[in-house]
Amino acid sequence: MAKVLYITAHPHDETLSYSMSAAKAFIETYKEVNPDDEIIPMDLYKENIPYIDADVFQGWGKLQSGKGFEELSEGEQAKVGRLSELSEQFIQADKYIFVTPLWNFSFPPLMKAYIDSVAVAGKAFRYTEDGPVGLLTDKKALHIQARGGIYSEGPAAAMEMGHRYLSIIMDFFGVPSFEGLFIEGHAAMPEKAEEIKENAIVRAKELAHTF
Repeated sequence: MAKVLYITAHPHDETLSYSMSAAKAFIETYKEVNPDDEIIPMDLYKENIPYIDADVFQGWGKLQSGKGFEELSEGEQAKVGRLSELSEQFIQADKYIFVTPLWNFSFPPLMKAYIDSVAVAGKAFRYTEDGPVGLLTDKKALHIQARGGIYSEGPAAAMEMGHRYLSIIMDFFGVPSFEGLFIEGHAAMPEKAEEIKENAIVRAKELAHTF
């Protein structure tokens, strides 16, 4: 039985979002194909995802100096403790499904905050004399991303930084398999929007059988 983190970073649901629509089709089909797997939904717009701020750095500093967790301030405990929970949950999972729109060539800031919370040395990766080495070598990941324009080819391809960032991070973590499912062009070609959506749903269902 695999443990699957279903990580969504979108303020809309499947009725308004193309990425969430394809993701819903994917996860429903995945559940049918893998009924024994545990699916853990992570709606980042509803989860407590602390930003790494002064409280976090102060809390980490105290712990590194030998102080106990109980010696941290209430704010430091809340943020440091939550970051530790998120990191532990991430490394315990077997598969990751990231769902985002393409916003300003990247993704919503909550996704970056989430990645920051799980990019922990000694858990997701470790430092060696030869540089960092990823520790999540038995995982696999998928990114479902909606793009209103066309970013898979041409000059715009160099401007897409959301999927490329996640690809770099997954490689940094040592994740050997990272796939992408892209829904694109629906804003640029509104007359084809429904066709693009339906094709994405078909591809999502197909991918769910092999992920």
